Amino acid sequence: MALDILVRVEQQGAYSNLLLNSSLQKSALSREDAGLATELVYGSISRLLTLDFVLDGFVSKGIAKLQPWVRNLLRLSLYQIMYLDRIPSHAAVNEAVNIAKKRGHQGISGMVNGVLRSVLRAEELPVLPENLSPEQRISILHSHPLWMVKQWAAEYGLDTAEAMCAANNEPPAASVRVNLTMISRDALLEQMLEAGLAASPSRVSPYGIVVRGGGNLALTSWYRDGYLSVQDESSMLVAEAVAPEPGMRVLDCCAAPGGKSAHMGELMKDEGYIYANDLHSHKAQLIADQAQRLGLDCIATGSTDALLLARSLEPESFDRILLDAPCSGLGVIRRKPDLKWRKQPEDVASVAALQAELLQSVSRLLKPGGILVYSTCTTEQEENSSVIAEFLGNNPGFTSATFTSPVWQRVQGTALAAGEGLQLLPQHYGSDGFYISRLQRIL
Repeated sequence: MALDILVRVEQQGAYSNLLLNSSLQKSALSREDAGLATELVYGSISRLLTLDFVLDGFVSKGIAKLQPWVRNLLRLSLYQIMYLDRIPSHAAVNEAVNIAKKRGHQGISGMVNGVLRSVLRAEELPVLPENLSPEQRISILHSHPLWMVKQWAAEYGLDTAEAMCAANNEPPAASVRVNLTMISRDALLEQMLEAGLAASPSRVSPYGIVVRGGGNLALTSWYRDGYLSVQDESSMLVAEAVAPEPGMRVLDCCAAPGGKSAHMGELMKDEGYIYANDLHSHKAQLIADQAQRLGLDCIATGSTDALLLARSLEPESFDRILLDAPCSGLGVIRRKPDLKWRKQPEDVASVAALQAELLQSVSRLLKPGGILVYSTCTTEQEENSSVIAEFLGNNPGFTSATFTSPVWQRVQGTALAAGEGLQLLPQHYGSDGFYISRLQRIL
């Protein structure tokens, strides 16, 4: 299964998470085997550059000349040998040879056997040339595109860039947000511990619980009954930064799939009005489904281009606005490892222009004295502090309110102050990279 998925991701540009989920749903794999398939797919994609670098030293004509299924078979076998400690190396080799015999011919299985046995005889891998630049060494060792490493090194320094790359290769923890309108965090945590889950309170959010090895928490009765939502810990900070109060009018501009809208509804105790908008109507339906599951009546949904909201809604009519802007997504590489191979430097510049336009447009809908929160799940300052600096320069009626927020008081020992916002990096808490800036309209 892992091999089939890897081939389709490489050949057809399929998204690994979607393909993996649909494949697992159709399969009859045990929980352990489903976990292994997941590890093999995400691990092989995440470590792709390192695996290819090593294999090129053992495949005489280079791996680019191999058939896609052979190349991916070698990658996922090498991944097990280099990075997994519970699978004996000889078992990984035997499995690879058996698959090669079934799918190919004697020559291919012989080549696969020869390459992997040569790998087993080698010393520590990868063996890096001595003439590499620091950025090249990080790129090969931690399997990230060189342009990305160079960009992060320029923005944050070499040590931080390396820590970001290393953190992106760690398996993500599962985290859930507790619906405090139904149950307290302590009470839900107690239930989870009684059920034998390895659960602990989030260090990042007072609404979060981190669960290790608990399987898919969206399949539990807690989820079905509306006690929890599956959400990354960093993402939980956004609604808290908006700080909506019962009775307020709130706009969530780019709201799907609805996690932050729902969190704001919970913080408002379901009293007030949230207009949750998304570009696509089928995604707006996801928001409505979330609200219904969580027992929230204060959320109304709509689907339009967020750039056009200022035309259809009353100026200065919202107490709070959340612009969780479309972004390059480079803060969530740990969860979506194919992202790092799909993105190019120019993607960052093009989305930054859209973000600036969106922020300028929706800011007209905020009441004087109101709060607008701008957030992204990326680490790129061109999309983050640069967008905010340009906006504040053009809009003297707005001021930064980020560093008076309880969110900043909690994370300031770890998160970075990036311009007029806070920047969480993946190594800070093992959560997603996220940027949050809190702006107040003073005129």
